[in-house]
Amino acid sequence: MKRSTNRVLTTHAGRLDGPPDVMQLTNDIMAGRTVDLPALQPRLRTGIVDVIRRQADAGIDIISDGELGKFGFGSKAYYARRLSGLSTRRLNPGESAFMALETNERIEFADFYRDLQFVPAPPERTICNAPISYIGQEEVEKDLEFFRSALAEANVKVEETFMCVLAPGWLEHFFYNEYYSTDEEYLFALADAIKHEYQAIVNGGFILQIDDPALPDTYDMIVPAPSIEEYRKFAAVRVEALNHALKNIPEDRVRYHICWGSWHGPHTHDLPLKHVVDLLLKVKAGAYSVEAANPRHEHEWKVWRDVKLPEGKILIPGVVSHASNVVEHPELVADRIVQYANLVGRVNVIADTDCGMGVRVHAQIAWAKLKALSAGAALATKQLWGRAGVA
Repeated sequence: MKRSTNRVLTTHAGRLDGPPDVMQLTNDIMAGRTVDLPALQPRLRTGIVDVIRRQADAGIDIISDGELGKFGFGSKAYYARRLSGLSTRRLNPGESAFMALETNERIEFADFYRDLQFVPAPPERTICNAPISYIGQEEVEKDLEFFRSALAEANVKVEETFMCVLAPGWLEHFFYNEYYSTDEEYLFALADAIKHEYQAIVNGGFILQIDDPALPDTYDMIVPAPSIEEYRKFAAVRVEALNHALKNIPEDRVRYHICWGSWHGPHTHDLPLKHVVDLLLKVKAGAYSVEAANPRHEHEWKVWRDVKLPEGKILIPGVVSHASNVVEHPELVADRIVQYANLVGRVNVIADTDCGMGVRVHAQIAWAKLKALSAGAALATKQLWGRAGVA
């Protein structure tokens, strides 16, 4: 995994918007409309080429495939091609389709969520009703080949490439256990299955990003809210399951991303980082990507005054946010980067976005934010090294 050895490197949290017709595919699948995916594969690949080139043009050093192939991401439509044991059933009275639709915040701000409901709640719940195993070998190989061939066609210079996969504890949010005798047994079954996708990505030559909003975010999805001590015990089991899945993967090929959810809401019930930062650092990863730029979490840079980043590890703080249409000024971005560099060391910081930009802000704004990110990193490089960075 590359480090910021002579300049501040830049990256983002994974999800980006591709060309409008490609993005419409996701909307169609989420709405339940029939889509001929095999026939659309060539267009998907050209969409990935476009996203690769736009990342490079924006000055991003460590890039992804934009997760363009994740149609219906987090849904049975996507994961049924990768995991056995999944099914759907109609919701029973009082049930939600997935955990994020029933939270303490939604109770407090019921009027807001009722009036500004962006997507109708699904009428079904995805469940696990049979043994979980990994069946996605062909799917992940197709993902890898798409990214490899798109990189070759795009022919741009980048420092590194990464691909994203969900942590077992975040998969658990979408697929309710109705088969295993305990949730812990289910969690480790998910870990044993999804580890095959983790390994395939690393074997394919890419950095593996583990997406795990669950670490801090599940706290608000337990109604009523648990005590901090109770929640830490709950979260520690999820970290243990993830490490079980990562046990055969070198730490320096893994970056671990947490956030507090991508939706544009008040976030008043977000669990403070200080309560889970030690659990974060127990994850077997070489780098930790943390939401740090939005108004609810920007102050949490102070956590790193008291918490020591382990030797050899990298911190990837979000320095531009997906939570606002305001494009950050490069000087503000630089200030945020320098603040973290002064805390953990300049070579140990890579500048990031808070969360994936795709579907969270308009694509035109997302690309402007990524350009502001790279411009801010250039300013920070001048401050930290006393000169322009050497590519």
